[in-house]
Amino acid sequence: MKLRCPICGKTYDEPVQRCECGEPVEFELFKGEPYIGKSVWERFWDFWPVEPALEFSLGEGDTPLMKSRLGDEFGVKLYLKNETVNPTWSFKDRGTFLAMSYALKAGYKTVGTVSTGNMAASVSAYASRFGLKAKILVSESAGDEKLKAVSVYGGEVIRVLGDYGRLYFESLKLGEKLGVYFMNSDNPFRIEGYKGIAFEIAEELTPDYVLIPTSSGGLFRGIAKGFIELYENGLIDGLPKLIAVQAEGCSPICKAFREGKEKVERFENPRTIAKAIANPCPPSGNAVLKLLRELGGGCVSVSDDEIRKAQKRLALEGLFAQPASATGIAALGKLNLPEGVKVVSILTGSGLRTLKDAPAGKITECPLEGLENCLR
Repeated sequence: MKLRCPICGKTYDEPVQRCECGEPVEFELFKGEPYIGKSVWERFWDFWPVEPALEFSLGEGDTPLMKSRLGDEFGVKLYLKNETVNPTWSFKDRGTFLAMSYALKAGYKTVGTVSTGNMAASVSAYASRFGLKAKILVSESAGDEKLKAVSVYGGEVIRVLGDYGRLYFESLKLGEKLGVYFMNSDNPFRIEGYKGIAFEIAEELTPDYVLIPTSSGGLFRGIAKGFIELYENGLIDGLPKLIAVQAEGCSPICKAFREGKEKVERFENPRTIAKAIANPCPPSGNAVLKLLRELGGGCVSVSDDEIRKAQKRLALEGLFAQPASATGIAALGKLNLPEGVKVVSILTGSGLRTLKDAPAGKITECPLEGLENCLR
């Protein structure tokens, strides 16, 4: 199966990660049909570039799609795709599992990633599951508490001193030299794993809009490719409108989209509570920008205050999502969607990873002798 650069069109027969032009590559569209199966990997077997190593699965994917009463306020039918229930609490597990399946088949003994959050924990966990060594590269500012949730799985966590922004490309270069397979944010196998979100949504619903928290652009590209493959294979009648959602304090893709630019520029002085989507120079930014225009999508940025309110509202529905996950709900107030449309918002990761920024609920104290009055 060939890989293709979505920007310049150059094709590759070998599994490279970046095109010579500097842009990410992706697998060409797959043709196939769905089957009866227990997992999304089995049901959509024809649509993966590598055979999923099911014996090493941790149960990623097949996450709930839940109706939300929050849609009533905006006059839409709102559904939440709850990716927080994945094994390490985020959508990253889908891409990690498929990329890890490739690494094992290709004979790699060591894998790696550049991350301080969801992806770091995911790669560390799955490397242990697959019996591989893991090198997790983090910034020098990464806190000890945050890294406990990464190192506990056995991966080697390396604090890198210097320009963290250069680390993505430097890791790919050094990985090729040293035989370490780096599965960073927009690794082509990772993108393929994210298609499963689109497949699962289509099994239950025909959405009009899908709201996607967007950082590096890998998740957006994966979901878009999933819907495109379903459409090209005659499995759905049309494509939903895809909306990339970013935090106002770090919104390079939305800025380029709004200004009509062909290329995403570095976002200076990023500042937001939605750390999981705060990438000032997204490696798949240009590819996402191109998709938005080709598919007639949109890009919306939301403030930290709007994110906090949305996070609190999700919690009142029993869903504790990280700030990045809440951006889709925050965006609903800005979209002015037609009444009655079906909207899916992707909840990308759990709030348990970002307790420091979580909204606090009311806590009262009561003496045991006066408990009856407190319970009234």
